[in-house]
Amino acid sequence: MMQNRMPLNCPSCSSMLEVKTLQCPSCATTVNGQFPLPLLASLSHDDQYFIVEFVKSSGSLKEMAGHFGLSYPSVRNRLDELIKKIKTIENTEE
Repeated sequence: MMQNRMPLNCPSCSSMLEVKTLQCPSCATTVNGQFPLPLLASLSHDDQYFIVEFVKSSGSLKEMAGHFGLSYPSVRNRLDELIKKIKTIENTEE
């Protein structure tokens, strides 16, 4: 079953979306405002998956290479690209 995923970018102009309303599923309390997405939620779903697998492997790039069926240098490059993306997001938020 395909799970609906939260959109990250505006379908009209591709700008990063923000959260406007949060609602409690238990009591239906609603909080309205303008909230930026957390840093990790600002990353693509593929990047989020990579990070989750990285944490689950205790940061072992060798284990990550085996999991993804890639070479160690390929996983290292992917991690370096992800670090650059995170730094860019952090610099944009400042």
